[in-house]
Amino acid sequence: MVAARAPEQRKKVRHFLTLNDISKDELKAIIDRAIAMKKELYEGRAKPLLERKVMGMIFEKSSTRTRVSFETGMAQLGGHALFLSPRDTQLGRGEPIEDSARVLSRMVDIVMIRTFGHDIIERFAEYSRVPVINALTDDYHPCQLLADIQTFVELRGSLQGRTVAWVGDGNNMCNSYINASALCDFELRIACPEGFAPEATRLDGYTDRVKLCSTPEQAVAGADLVVTDTWASMGQEDEKKERERVFSSYQVNAELMSHAAKDALFMHCLPAYRGKEVSAEMLDGPDSAVWQEAENRLHAQKALIEFLLTQ
Repeated sequence: MVAARAPEQRKKVRHFLTLNDISKDELKAIIDRAIAMKKELYEGRAKPLLERKVMGMIFEKSSTRTRVSFETGMAQLGGHALFLSPRDTQLGRGEPIEDSARVLSRMVDIVMIRTFGHDIIERFAEYSRVPVINALTDDYHPCQLLADIQTFVELRGSLQGRTVAWVGDGNNMCNSYINASALCDFELRIACPEGFAPEATRLDGYTDRVKLCSTPEQAVAGADLVVTDTWASMGQEDEKKERERVFSSYQVNAELMSHAAKDALFMHCLPAYRGKEVSAEMLDGPDSAVWQEAENRLHAQKALIEFLLTQ
């Protein structure tokens, strides 16, 4: 007798490809849990809640914070993380994404992917039997937003009713802040050089919350949170010199920050280039929350992993 073929999916699987994959209430629960897990770790009360669980980590883009935070997080949760680069896997040798998803998701409990095109992670998730986390694509960086939101909540309370200013390139981080504006109920002002604003389709459904500004000063005026990113992201190295010329008046520094609210915070997902998108004075100053923000990648992602594996 021939054994029955195993179904591709045993149950509905929750993925985290963008912030829109969770509800407002779920986002709040993840942030609250991240803060609680951080406290438990500091107080020596953390428990190995995900013993024997294994995460497959697929990196097509190099990383420091993403790899360390996910690998450390799985270890602290009692599980294990496998680092997979394109040169180590058949995915890097031309195996169809769909086939890699079918196989890998039968061996691990959750998958994290850091890649280029967002369609790659969407295709992988479609054929995966386990949760898939977007650790960064060219279009979105939702895990960083979890850390940013956690950091603001810890230092200033809820983002509801606040004003956030994005200064610089209309990139994947900017797109994820657009998503966050609705989930967290804040006003987002975006200042980008001409030709570098987020695609118009990204603003569909957000026009009541998101405003494109003509100057950085206009975006930052009275803002509670000011955020920026590198002017040339990974894969844009050949555009670096031209981007530095175009973005030269978009540096976040003390003068620009003086237009923000008195207790405004500054954030940057890192790596940062002092003297380019941010001044050294700003990055290392009292208004900067970047180091706490970076640490919170660990705690926010642990809460996200627990959420996805206990659904």
